[in-house]
Amino acid sequence: MSQHPSSTRPGGAPPASAAAAGTTAAAARGNRLDPWLDGYARRASSMRASEIRALFSVANRPEVVSLAGGMPYLPALPLEEIAAIAQRLVAERGAVSLQYGSGQGEEVLREQVVEVVREQGIDAHPDDVVVTTGSQAALDLVARVFLDPGDVVVAEAPSYVGALGVFRAYEAEVVHVPLDDDGLQPQALEEALVRLTAAGRRVKLLYTVPNHHNPAGVTLSAARRPQVLEVCRRHGVLVLEDDPYALLGFDGDPLPALRSVDATGVVHLGSFSKTFAPGFRVGWAIAPPAVREKLTLASESSVLCPTTFGQFAIAEYLRTYDWRGQVKVFRELYRDRRDAMLDALATHLPERETGVRWTRPQGGFYVWVTLPEGVDAGALLPRAVSGRVAFVPGTAFYADGSGSRSLRLSYCFPTPERIREGVRRFAAVVHDELDVLRTFGAVAHGGHTGRGVDAPGPELV
Repeated sequence: MSQHPSSTRPGGAPPASAAAAGTTAAAARGNRLDPWLDGYARRASSMRASEIRALFSVANRPEVVSLAGGMPYLPALPLEEIAAIAQRLVAERGAVSLQYGSGQGEEVLREQVVEVVREQGIDAHPDDVVVTTGSQAALDLVARVFLDPGDVVVAEAPSYVGALGVFRAYEAEVVHVPLDDDGLQPQALEEALVRLTAAGRRVKLLYTVPNHHNPAGVTLSAARRPQVLEVCRRHGVLVLEDDPYALLGFDGDPLPALRSVDATGVVHLGSFSKTFAPGFRVGWAIAPPAVREKLTLASESSVLCPTTFGQFAIAEYLRTYDWRGQVKVFRELYRDRRDAMLDALATHLPERETGVRWTRPQGGFYVWVTLPEGVDAGALLPRAVSGRVAFVPGTAFYADGSGSRSLRLSYCFPTPERIREGVRRFAAVVHDELDVLRTFGAVAHGGHTGRGVDAPGPELV
C-alpha cells in the first residue's frame, strides 16, 4: 500500500523540497508581499481600504471631538431591562434562542417587523420579511441576486458609502443623480434613465435613502415620492429603499414609505441598529414573493441563518417594552444635538461671511456641509485631526470621486457641549484655509480622488 503524502514527514508536513517548490510557484503567481495576488477573483481588485481610516485611529482619542461616525447614543437605552431580557432568554429559552434558526428569520421577529413598518404605512405579511444580519447584509443580498458585472445602479449624489462599496464589489457601475433639499430630483432621474437606455446600458436598481438621508440629511418630499416611483415603473427599474432612519424624524409622523405605495416595485430595507442597538446586527428586507425567496436562498448560502439570539432578544424587547416611547426618547435627544450643531455652524461659519452652506435635517444623524470653491475637504481632514476634530470628507460618498468640497458632520453621539466645541474647532480650520485662499489664491492640494472608500470601517457608516 502506498504511503499517504501527509505521513512523509513528522507532523504531516510536506518535504522541504515540495514546500520550497510550492512557495516558488506561488511567488511566480503573485509577489513577495502576497504570493496569492494572481489567484484572487477579479472582483477582489475593487476592494480597497478607506484612505482616511488610518486617521480615525487618531481621531478616536478622547481629546478629539469626532463628528464623523454615525453611532447611536446607546447610553439612552434601558440597559438594565435589556440585560434582564437576555438573562431570561438564556435561562428559560436558551435551548431555542442559542440554536440554529430559519434562513428567512424567526417568525416571532418577522411579526414584530410588520408592526414596526406599519408606522410608515407599509401593509406587509410576516412571510414578506427576510431577516438579515443588519441592513448592510440585506444590501449585499439584493446586489448578489440582481447585479451582473457591468449592470448600472442609479443612486443619489451623494450616497451611502456602505452601499457604494457593495455595488462595486459586484462589479456594477453607479451613476449618480442629484438631490436637493427635497431629496432625489425626479426629472434628473428620468433624464438619467433615458440617457442610459439610449446608450444600451442595463439599469437594474435605483438605490435611495428617502428619509433623513445618509449622508445629506435631507428627506424625499411627499410630492416627489409618487413621481420617483412612476419614473422607475416606466423604465422597469426596481427601487431599493434603504430606510433605517424613518422613525427618527423630529417633527410629526414619518412620511409613507415608498413600499407602502408600490409593493411590487420596491424592496424595503430596515434595521434595528438606529432605533435599538447596532450590536445585535439585525435588519430586514421586505420584498415581493419571488424576490423574497431569492434573498432567503442567498442568505442561507452566506450565513445559514441570521443571529437567532439577537432575533429573540429584539422580539422580546418589542413585545414587553414601550419601544415607541424609547424611539421618542431618541428623537428628542437627537433633535437637541441637531440644534446644537446648526446653532454652532451659524455662529462660527456664517454663510454670508464664509460661503459655507449646510443642510438642515428634519431627522436622522447627519448634516451635509458644502465648502466654498477652492477648499478641499479631504485636504482639510489631517489639519482638522491635528486641531482635535474629525469629520468624513464628501468624496467617500461618491462613486466617481466627486464631492471634494463637501463633508459629513454627525451629531448623534457627542453631547451638545462637545458638538459645539467640535464645530468651533472645525470652523477654525476652515477659517485658516479661507485666509490662505484670500492671500494666495486657490491652492492645489492634489492627489485626493476619493478612491479607496469601498471598504468603509464602522467610523464611516
